Amino acid sequence: MADERHHCCPPRVGLRKRVFAKLYNKAMAKYEPYIADRKQVLFANLPDRVVEIGPGTGANLAYLPSGCRFIGIEPNPFMHDLLKQRGSELGVDMEFRLAKAEKLEFDDDSIEAVIGTLVLCSVAEPAQLLAEIRRILKPGGKFFFIEHVAAPGKSWLRFLQRVLRPIWKFVGDGCHPDRDTAQTIEAAGFTSVEIEEFTVPRGVLPRFVSPQISGVATR
Repeated sequence: MADERHHCCPPRVGLRKRVFAKLYNKAMAKYEPYIADRKQVLFANLPDRVVEIGPGTGANLAYLPSGCRFIGIEPNPFMHDLLKQRGSELGVDMEFRLAKAEKLEFDDDSIEAVIGTLVLCSVAEPAQLLAEIRRILKPGGKFFFIEHVAAPGKSWLRFLQRVLRPIWKFVGDGCHPDRDTAQTIEAAGFTSVEIEEFTVPRGVLPRFVSPQISGVATR
């Protein structure tokens, strides 16, 4: 693992990713309890094999059904030890891979369910990732998601998101606070898309990432 980490990132990028992984659970300490009921409903009927894009430190592992086979695609290598520890605590049969999500190493039509929470904000090519998710899903397979999104176009919050984007992208491991992710999902070619908009209360997360969506896209 040490050699893999050494070669995966330039030193400065590696340091930033290490710090991000170290602070992630603390940063999400209020959000995860807040979002728990929504996740419980969203993930209520997952199948016995699930792929997660960007599982981070394993916040979603607790919602997997008993006996589920979990495959996590996590490009930040400094998350892996925390993810492994969380999986071990929960007794999850898991595998995780150090890979970029825009090129998923699964066969076409091979996966029943893909999940991703707060991940489309930070991938380099969200449309390409969604195309890959659609490719690997079986017909009728589902992509379950929760994302923070851009505020309405002419609002003061959208202006704030644009202003803060360079700083937030640097400290947030590539996170863009002003992506219109709902539109990107709707344009990705899924057979059907169900999206619910909601706002995270002040004090749970910074205001500029409070507009959020959750939903299911079906292949």
